[in-house]
Amino acid sequence: MQSSFDKATHIAQCLELAILLEVSADKPGNVNLVVGFEDTDHVHFLASAVAASPLFRLAAERGLAVSRGEISLEEVGVGRIIRDCVAEIGSWQSGGNTLLGTVLLFVPLAVAAGMTPSEEGFFQLSELRLNLKRVVEATTPEDAVAVYEAIRIAKPSGLGKAPDLDVNDSTSTERILRERITLYKVFQIAAPYDMICSEWVNNYPVIFDFAYPRLTRWLKEDGNINSAVVHAFLEVLAAYPDTFIARKVGMQKAREVSAMAEEILKNGGLKTPAGREKLRLFDAFLRLDGNNLNPGTTADIIAAAIALAVLNGYRP
Repeated sequence: MQSSFDKATHIAQCLELAILLEVSADKPGNVNLVVGFEDTDHVHFLASAVAASPLFRLAAERGLAVSRGEISLEEVGVGRIIRDCVAEIGSWQSGGNTLLGTVLLFVPLAVAAGMTPSEEGFFQLSELRLNLKRVVEATTPEDAVAVYEAIRIAKPSGLGKAPDLDVNDSTSTERILRERITLYKVFQIAAPYDMICSEWVNNYPVIFDFAYPRLTRWLKEDGNINSAVVHAFLEVLAAYPDTFIARKVGMQKAREVSAMAEEILKNGGLKTPAGREKLRLFDAFLRLDGNNLNPGTTADIIAAAIALAVLNGYRP
């Protein structure tokens, strides 16, 4: 029987490993062990994973406290944990925003895992998902303000201007507190144009129902984590235009990128010479023009799918 501390540490290790496995795979248009961006490379992601782990452990500990009836879900402080995690990541590396989207997805996941019984460190994902819904729906206006602070700390590219409660508008946080707008509600407003927010408010549908099943299928078929991650990444990108690209250069261009990913899969992906050549050209194309076509949101989705696999017992 795991102690509470051991369980929280185990959850944090699962999530840290997921980040390391995600950045290690040579996904097109993203930072990997071979190629990076002008100011950000894999070393910045490795440092970020180490920096984030203690905050993931704290989130898991809060989930455990909820399961024991020691605190309410509203007292978990999801937003503060996200903000502190982003700040800690920034203090450990100089590569700018590395994991904002991943942290937004992982912190509620860590809390939910803390609330979920586990057998020998393996988690029943259906129960974890139910707890995840409870976690995000219980967020508060104070959580929303803290997440706005996290976004300002991370300074992500391609943020654009939101139609309501824009993060760059100094009056937004005042309104959030005055009108008692929860983080869940803020993400509902942003969900139509941001996939991370959409995942939050819809109980992680792409991650649980699409990305994770594809990843596990490829793991069984390929027996290789790198090719499984690349193929699952291409499947997600083909099916769901990347909202990070869409915010920077428009949805039409994001759809073109998705069509290119689908073409690579039709040509066999990493399994055929034609697929590998198309993948090479695709990667080069995505890296043109200052990495404006970087499918960063897709990478966050895949990181979360890997996290589910690791929480459910996958070991490389």
